[in-house]
Formats: sequence, structure tokens, C-alpha cells
Amino acid sequence: MTYPYEPSAPAGGSSVSGAHPAGVPVIGLAHGSRHPRGADAIEALMIAVGAAAGVPAHAAYLDLAQPDLAAVVEQLAAEGHRRAVVVPLLFTAAFHATVDVPDAVTEAAEAHGVELVVSDILGTGDDIAAVLRGALDGAGVSGDDDALLFAVGSSRPEANAAVADLAARLADGRRGDVRAAFGTCAPRVADVLEDLTAPVALWPLFLADGLLLDPLRRLADERGWTLVEPLGAQAAPLVLARYAAARDRQPGVLV
Repeated sequence: MTYPYEPSAPAGGSSVSGAHPAGVPVIGLAHGSRHPRGADAIEALMIAVGAAAGVPAHAAYLDLAQPDLAAVVEQLAAEGHRRAVVVPLLFTAAFHATVDVPDAVTEAAEAHGVELVVSDILGTGDDIAAVLRGALDGAGVSGDDDALLFAVGSSRPEANAAVADLAARLADGRRGDVRAAFGTCAPRVADVLEDLTAPVALWPLFLADGLLLDPLRRLADERGWTLVEPLGAQAAPLVLARYAAARDRQPGVLV
């Protein structure tokens, strides 16, 4: 899904892509949530990314939270940046990745004269599987326990199939089973729990808290099960990898 967006020259001047002494910024573009703690882990993630990369790093949101992408790009433009890499903090190529992200990028780039390069999404590949396994181990979950991989869900069957495939790969090497369930579509948590043996580890494919995750927290509390916390800053290596790959594919980007 990687593509560059080079805006036309702003009125009254030319669009000049020059190196900035602070390097090419990275923007983590998340969906956003009304949850009171929804932004905390995203902000922590981008702080970790910026510290590791040694470049300006910012969080932006497509909806339900501030700042939006246009506001962050406006700030970068005011600081003299002419390029930035946008990393969509999304796990599947669903509507947000294929429609909302390109629309937000086009609007922000045209408004503020900054060249924006959009990286690949976080996805459901082997690297995210490794991070998820680390989170499960860190929560002290036994390899004998069944686990429920919980994702938001999509109206696109192929996006949900990618999560189900991730669950199957996460089950490799474990004695306990791993099944996928979704917050907005079938199969729901109740449907999947029928096929799992208690105690079940509840394993969110989430970066941060969200309203869809609250019922899972209540279920964990009621049954005394382990809820693995959202990934937050544990996903920093993934964001860094997407940033580096997108930045390096652009021959004019200097850092």
C-alpha cells in the first residue's frame, strides 16, 4: 500500500523538498477513539518511535480524537519540514486503510505543501505475530491455555480472513488453541468461546484501549481470565520498520 504523495506547489511559491536538520518526521496515523484512555498508548508508542529513530514523531487520528493529520502536517510545515512519512497504525487493509488514509493524506498535503509518503500498514504478518507472542508471554499466559485473538472486524471478508489466518499462525507451536473473534462482525466473542476451553487468554489485536475492548475487560474480570494489554509502545519496532522502508524507497528523502 506504500505510495508517495507530492503536493503541487503552494500559491505564491514552489514546493522544495530539502533536507531538514532534524530529519524526516514520522506520523503515526491511528483511527482514534472516544475512550478516555484511547490516545495514551498511541502517544507512548510515538514517543518510543521518535526516541529510537532520532526524528520528530507525532500521533494523528483519522476520527474521534485530536490532532488530525492536517493539524500535525501544518505544525511540521511551520517548523520547516517539507517531507514526512505517514505510518497507518492499522492491522488490515480495510476501509480506513484504503479510503480514509489516502483522503486524509491528500487533504493535508495539498493544504500545507508537504510531501507525504504513506508506508505499509502494520498488517498481520510475521513481525506482528512475534510482537503479539511477546505480549502473551509477558502476561504470563501458559502455552497450554486456549486464547482468543480479538480484533475490531471489518465489512471486508478478506480483512477478517487475514486476522483468522494470523490466529492460526499464532497457534503454531502452542498446545492451546487460538481463535479469532471480532467486535463488529461475526464471529463474535460468545460464538468463539464455545469452542475454547477455560481459562481463556483474551488477546486483543489493539494498540490502545477502545470502547470495543471494555466488554472484554469485564469478561476477564468476571471469569478471572488474563486480558493481555494492548500493544502500545511494544509495536515501536513495527512502526520503525515501516517508516524506514517507506523513507528509503524515496530517493530524494535525506535524513
